[in-house]
Parts: sequence; C-alpha cells; structure tokens
Amino acid sequence: MPDDHLSFVTIGALLSWPLVTFAIFACSSTIGRALIISFVSAQLFLPVGAAIKISMLPAIDKASVTSLSALAACFVYSKRWTSAAWPKFGLVELLLLMSLVGPIVTSILNGDNIIIGVRFLPGVGLYDALSAAEAAFISLVPFILARRVLNSEEEIGAFLQVVAISGAFYSILLLFEVRFSPQLHFWVYGYYPSDFVQTVRDGGFRPMAFMGHGLLAAFFLMASLLAAVSMWRTRPPGKTPWSAIAWYLGIVLLICKSLASLIYGTLASALIIFVRPKSVVSIACILTALSLSYPVLRALGLVPTTSLVEIARTIDTERAGSLQFRLDNEDRLLERALERPIFGWGRFGRSRIYDPQTGKDLSITDGRWIIDIGQFGFVGLFAEFGLLGLCVFRSARTFRSVEPAARTYVAALTLLLAINVIDLLPNSSILPLTWLIAGALLGASERTARQQKIARRHAPRRREAGPTLIGQPIGG
Repeated sequence: MPDDHLSFVTIGALLSWPLVTFAIFACSSTIGRALIISFVSAQLFLPVGAAIKISMLPAIDKASVTSLSALAACFVYSKRWTSAAWPKFGLVELLLLMSLVGPIVTSILNGDNIIIGVRFLPGVGLYDALSAAEAAFISLVPFILARRVLNSEEEIGAFLQVVAISGAFYSILLLFEVRFSPQLHFWVYGYYPSDFVQTVRDGGFRPMAFMGHGLLAAFFLMASLLAAVSMWRTRPPGKTPWSAIAWYLGIVLLICKSLASLIYGTLASALIIFVRPKSVVSIACILTALSLSYPVLRALGLVPTTSLVEIARTIDTERAGSLQFRLDNEDRLLERALERPIFGWGRFGRSRIYDPQTGKDLSITDGRWIIDIGQFGFVGLFAEFGLLGLCVFRSARTFRSVEPAARTYVAALTLLLAINVIDLLPNSSILPLTWLIAGALLGASERTARQQKIARRHAPRRREAGPTLIGQPIGG
C-alpha cells in the first residue's frame, strides 16, 4: 500500500500517469513525438522521490511509471515497434546484457553481512538481485524505445523542438521560484524533494520546480538552450522566433545560478553557431573519450589531482577547497570499491565509508562513476558509461551520410549527450532523457548504416546498366 506520508495529489499523479501517457500517444501526430512529450512531461512535472510500494511488485515512482507507461503505449500504438526486425547481437546488446545481468551477479557475490561499529549491513539476497535487475531494466526502457522509434533524422529534429519549447514554458516556473524561493513541489505534493538549504545560492535562490534539485533544472534548461540554438542556426520553416527563444533561455540559465550548466551552455552554443557540424561531432567524441578514461586513470592514480586543486586555487580559493574535499572523498570511496573491483559491493550502502566506532556514514557520493564502481564494480561502470559513449561514437561514424539539412540537429544532440557523460563525473545527473537521447542517436546511426549497406549492395547493378544520361540509360 502507499506510504502514509504521501499526499493524495502525489498518489493521484503517479497512478494517473499511464492514462496521461496513452492520451498523449492518442493525440500526437507521430509515435516519436508522443514518446518525447511523454518523457519530457513526466520529468518536468511528476513528484520526485515518492514511491508507492506494493508487495512483490516494482515500486511505482517517477522513473518506473514513466518508462512502463511509454512501453505499453508503444506496444499499442506503434506498428514500427512490434513489426520492425530486432538488431543482431553485437556490442550494444552485450553492454545491455551486462547492465541487466551484472547486478544479479553482484548480489550473488555479496551475501555476507557487514558490521561496522553499531551499524549492520545485511547481505544481498536473491530478491535484492531481481530488484536490482528490474531497476536496471526500467532505467534502460527509454533507450530501448528511442532506439526503435526515434531512429530518423526527422525525429531528432522533433526531439530538439520539443525540448526547446518545453524549456521556454518551464522557465516561467523557474523564474517564479527565483523570486519567491523553490516552493512549487511543496505546495503541490506536500514535501520538499531535497534539503531546502541547497537551494540558497549567492544571496538568492536556485530554482528546481518539480525536478528535485536545482542542478537538474539548470541542466535541462541548458539542454533547451542548445536545442533552441540548433533551431536558430537551421531556421526551419515556420514563424517560431528561435533566436529570441535562445537568447531568453540563455538569460534564464544565467539567473538559475548553476556554474557548470552555464559553462556547458555557453561553450556548446558557441560551437553550434560558429563551428561546422562535423567538427562539433568530433569535439563531442574527444570529450566523451576523456570522460570515459577518467575513472580508469583515477583508479590507476594517474590523474594529477594536486595540480588540479592548485589551478582551481588560482581562480577561487573556496572552490579549490570544495574540489579538494571532493577528491579526498573520491579517494576513500575508490579505495573501498577496489576491494571488490569486478562486480562491486551491491546496493544498500555497502560500498560507502563508515566511522569504525560509531558506524556513522562519512561518504558523499556525487559522481555517477564512483557510485557505479562501488555498487556494481567495473562491470557496471563499463556497461553504463560504455553504452552512452558508444552512442556518441556510432553517431560520429555515420555522420557523413546524414542529410545536410539535419546535420546540425544530429551534431547538437551528439554534443548534448557528450556533455551529459562529462557531467556524470562530478554529478549523478543521469535521467530518462539522457537514455532517450542516447537511444535516438544510436537508432539513427544504425538506420543510416543499413541504408549505406543497401546502397552498396545495389551499386554494381546500376553500373551494369551501362552509361546513363540524366538518370536514363542511353538509347532507352
């Protein structure tokens, strides 16, 4: 049954979301647009951190109700989903299998109890193993759906349009909270999704609306800015003032007081406007490669952490101290993780650091990479980061065959995914939208590769037809 602290509004929002999803699919012009709108709407408005738990069933929360509702709607409304051929087993399927099976192996290997001071951490059983695999599947549903449904350049353009327009409308709520403090989630759902003190920033407030944290809200606004900038550069048909929307979103992003998202948005917007799309994709590949190498280099002790802190100290002493604290915390968590490096310690806090006398939790796990290594080892890390990185590289591999009119869209989305991978090093900001982007890029690249293969297969036949003039055989 639902927890007692959940309000009727919270319970109603979660339980009614399948109906909302089916209504979106029924009213949308395409299945792809319906899929995008359903995930974006859920991310922007459903309650954060609330779950309805029924025995022996998956918890009904923001992530699960969104993914499973969209999955059911695709089965009902999309012939492409049910009739299209599934891809052959390859590297992508291997990484997916690692993501689903890895948590089960981790649980099997962590049946031992842990006692630290007065704290008791029980071993992970079979039920927990299935629960971990279930959570992994739910998190990957957006990726699986987008790979099969959003696998065209037109759908990628629609994705960017929806994100840009959604960000423009959502910014009204964010500006309200900048002025009156982050209260909307509390007013509607009856609780704060995170510590209110985290919203206080530089004498004002960092808004979050219904996204759970100001960093997530700012990151989504940054994504909306990049989407609007890509529309501005391509100038698609219509009367939408994309330049005005882009400038407006840039100003709101500045007001949101998130330095990382502001830097991402500023530099990425400049790249999209002034750099060729092909070069933008190349830069995205470089950034992704650096991001993927960081955890390995960090584990080998090859990252010059002291030099990084000194560089930060020349810019801002307070931020240098924050960086030093973060790196020291990473060192302790990494040392703990390397005690079981392959499959990790499992969930439920087993990979964290505790005071040996009191059992007090001393850990602060910010980066997604250190969470992955601690819980599921390098297998879990390579499965998740490898899948995201592979989508960037596959997009780059087929980019030359992308239609010229759509290259800016594909480049912008590839760069956005690369930025998200980078942001997973200091933060754990992986959202269903992240997997939706990854699936869309992979699906589009696989579709382009299939078209290239078909074109090469028919090329000899065209040559056998003899010389042609304006598309017709001579003498025909």
